[in-house]
Amino acid sequence: MLRRNARLRREFLYRKSLEGKEQELYEKKRKIRQALEEGKPIPSELRREEAELRHQVELEDDNTAVPRTHIDDEYAHAGERDPKLLITTSRDPSSRLVQFAKEVKLLFPNSQRVNRGSMVVSELVESCRAHDYTDLVMVHEHRGEPDGMVVCHLPYGPTAYFGIFNTVLRHDIGDKKQVGTVSEAYPHLIFDRFSSKLGTRVAAILKHLFPPPKHDTKRVITFANQSDYISFRHHTYEMPKGVKSVTLKECGPRFELKLYQIKLGTVDQAHAENEFVLRSYINSAKRSKLATVEDEEQ
Repeated sequence: MLRRNARLRREFLYRKSLEGKEQELYEKKRKIRQALEEGKPIPSELRREEAELRHQVELEDDNTAVPRTHIDDEYAHAGERDPKLLITTSRDPSSRLVQFAKEVKLLFPNSQRVNRGSMVVSELVESCRAHDYTDLVMVHEHRGEPDGMVVCHLPYGPTAYFGIFNTVLRHDIGDKKQVGTVSEAYPHLIFDRFSSKLGTRVAAILKHLFPPPKHDTKRVITFANQSDYISFRHHTYEMPKGVKSVTLKECGPRFELKLYQIKLGTVDQAHAENEFVLRSYINSAKRSKLATVEDEEQ
């Protein structure tokens, strides 16, 4: 099993290393295609390769016209089966963190919560791979307050690290009559202000934690971005008098997420390449954001 995982990882990294060459070839073919469509002369730097590039352009179809990336490989089989999640905590969790992990488990269909015990991160990842889990979610705390969440996609990554703020558990929102029981239906997902390239990436990581819902599901989970803080809300709705009367009931829990790192690997790989790292003390105009400038101004 260890040799197989190492071989598959090497194959994935090799395919990833070819992306630069494929992108360069794609740009050359794009210039050839544009010149042919507009009736312009072929760029001088491509005239030696014109015949071969023109032949490749003629053989392209909808699947090969756009280069594939490692992101396509990470979620290539996401639609073939429902995600299967393992939820756990940091070591020696407080009672509040255990309660938060139980409520997180209720949010994700097809998830299972386990006690961390003395297991190290590498053992957790290997156990998830052996039992065919698609994602590992770990929640952390500081002085009894949940303050971090790690979402690791398996078997190759990526791994997203989030900070957690303003956590409100279900029993803090109200009693059982107010919040009700948690529905097991597959929820509809709402992503607001994730329009940038980084935002699209984060939305893809989060949405693949949930299976596709049925159209008549009355359960809604919202990820709303505001100034790079992602507000998480969980509701059910009813329409007692038709579509013009909608009543919302918050089920909880409620918290804010702040992305601070994305690694191109699993959580146990200390030297995996960083795709994104939050740097708080750089020029905010140049910093990657989850929403485009137009969305932020609205």
